[in-house]
Amino acid sequence: MGTLSSLRCISCGTEYDPAKLDYTCPACGPRRGTLEVLYDEATLRRTVTRGSFAATARASMWRYEALLPIDDVRHVQPLRVGWTPLYAFPTLANEFGLAGLYVKDDGQNPTASYKDRASSLVVIKAQEKRRPTVTCASTGNAASSLAGFSAAAGLQAVIFVPQRAPEAKVAQLLVYGAKVFSVRGSYDDAYDLAAEAADAFGWYNRSAAMNPYLVEGKKTGAFELAEQLDWQPPDVVFVGVGDGSVVSGLCKGFEEFARLGLIERIPRVIGVQAEGSSPIASAFSGFHGGRVEYGDVDAHTVADSICVGKPRDVVKAVTYVARNGGSFVTVTDDEILDAILALARSTGVFAEPAGAASYAGLRKMAQTGTLEGETAAVVVTGNGLKDVASARQRVGAPIVIDPTIKEIERHL
Repeated sequence: MGTLSSLRCISCGTEYDPAKLDYTCPACGPRRGTLEVLYDEATLRRTVTRGSFAATARASMWRYEALLPIDDVRHVQPLRVGWTPLYAFPTLANEFGLAGLYVKDDGQNPTASYKDRASSLVVIKAQEKRRPTVTCASTGNAASSLAGFSAAAGLQAVIFVPQRAPEAKVAQLLVYGAKVFSVRGSYDDAYDLAAEAADAFGWYNRSAAMNPYLVEGKKTGAFELAEQLDWQPPDVVFVGVGDGSVVSGLCKGFEEFARLGLIERIPRVIGVQAEGSSPIASAFSGFHGGRVEYGDVDAHTVADSICVGKPRDVVKAVTYVARNGGSFVTVTDDEILDAILALARSTGVFAEPAGAASYAGLRKMAQTGTLEGETAAVVVTGNGLKDVASARQRVGAPIVIDPTIKEIERHL
């Protein structure tokens, strides 16, 4: 299986043969027993260099194929995923007292979200395991991502979403041909039902944290940030957090690059949660090493993609961010909605609420002066067209006029 060596439980440390276990540690259970993907690093140190990625001539996350757990590259879909643009905004950086500010726009992935990095990889694993049907629970982005990549690979997608999922995201699912179940309940209800259905019908489960390979796709965002900045990654990276898999992926990506000698320092990763949905931030604040303690909340936030009351990758997220030297910050819904406009009007990047949460977190921390003189990157995890209704809460109506110049002059 290439350089893939084993799957290790994040809690008890037991290692498993990847060919014999699909999801979580049997001893620790689905939440505490999420798995880490390990590689033969001795081999990687001999074969992977800074130049080896560019040598692939791939403008996608598949330039990092050597660091991904796939057996058969013939299953890689034709859709371009990853290698998303990274924009520099020096004037805006000065306003925040930063030495540099970068925005990575993952809304430009095929289904317009960061989740494409994980779905592309999971669809390959499903084919390797000869599973013709894939499933997941999602508030929208992971679901539409899985549906899109399943369509490209000729697989059937069965999706479970809470009824509150935004209409645009549900429409994407139906357009891609997925079988969609709108669950009367929360995301957590949909998650549990998807897991039960996967077991009952033999479907391959992509749901957050359940599948160990999600983090592997998501770590490629960190790889790209390092390479796109000429191997000098920023001091701090901000990203919105729901279940915890994306922030875990960024931490793992930077750590792997450092262990392979590709970068000299590891950026601090700052997870941003909405105040009404911040169980991972709460767990992190009480973590001082050892066992990760966590509790669930009745989640509510305008940022549907990070509205998770029972996070499934909480142990990994807390462990990785603590090891990374990063932290968590919480922001209000008002701060998130304000960040959508502030980001769009200062950079031209239109983010959905969860994607703008990272910018809200940056603004909040910059106001305290704790980022003075540092370089920062904001990861926008989803395009604003995913949830236009939320953006409309902060903008006025268009000016309705008769078709005359005088009418224009009157309003000017």
